[in-house]
Amino acid sequence: MSSTGLLDRIERYFSLAPEADGLTRIESVGGLVVPVGSPEWPYPARPRPGQEDAVSVEDVRAAVQLQESAGLPASVEWLGDRCRGLAGVARAAGLHVEELPLLVVDDPVEILLPDEVRLYLVGADDPRLGLYQRLAALAFAAPADRPDAGAGRAGVPEVAVGDPGPAEVPPTELLRERVASGRTVMMVAVDGGEPVAIGSHQPVDVDGSEVSEVVGVATLPRFRGRGLGAGLTSALVDHARQTADLVFLSAGDDDVARVYERAGFARVGTTCVAERPSR
Repeated sequence: MSSTGLLDRIERYFSLAPEADGLTRIESVGGLVVPVGSPEWPYPARPRPGQEDAVSVEDVRAAVQLQESAGLPASVEWLGDRCRGLAGVARAAGLHVEELPLLVVDDPVEILLPDEVRLYLVGADDPRLGLYQRLAALAFAAPADRPDAGAGRAGVPEVAVGDPGPAEVPPTELLRERVASGRTVMMVAVDGGEPVAIGSHQPVDVDGSEVSEVVGVATLPRFRGRGLGAGLTSALVDHARQTADLVFLSAGDDDVARVYERAGFARVGTTCVAERPSR
């Protein structure tokens, strides 16, 4: 499939994903489409198909106001290759813009986890489902260049080594429902009984064939540098490709993208993300 065809299907995936939840209403704000649903699982605003170049500063500001009034994070996303002028518009509206490499699975390479690490497919009734959510929060709070970041910081959860039970670390009900329905397929890597890395893929039926996005691959700081993220991603891709004919992801930066390329991904474009600047 040509890169244009791949981008068409990815764009269609993003259009259909909020509707698949059945809990999200879709609002139109000028040249933007704004999904309004649960703050537990927010979706970004996106340019209306065919109107990518018509989005104005006023549209972005109105979309952000709608999101924040609904308790949602201010977020606009788009394919940079399809809407080259929107970055400047978003910045003029007061948002910070990141450009992330967009990759698709081309020729997947199997990457094995270390022998001592076990990989599990997470079920909706797993009593540690809430714990895995905390693992992801802690892992993403610690940037790769600061492996000690997150430790002891206010508001950053700590991951218990033992099983605290569902009553003490409850997952969001929406996550449990998504896992039960198969809209989120979650895997966790466990070392010595402790969950140390996590990731998911999220399949959506796109006009009769499945497309899935790999998301949320993260490793606890002290377990990094062992290939856990790459091995977990490889397993997620293998699972996704059992039913999906297109698997894609957005990498955090060019260095991360090169790791995925060694695992059989190919870069096809750029995902742009506009959010409120961090304070």
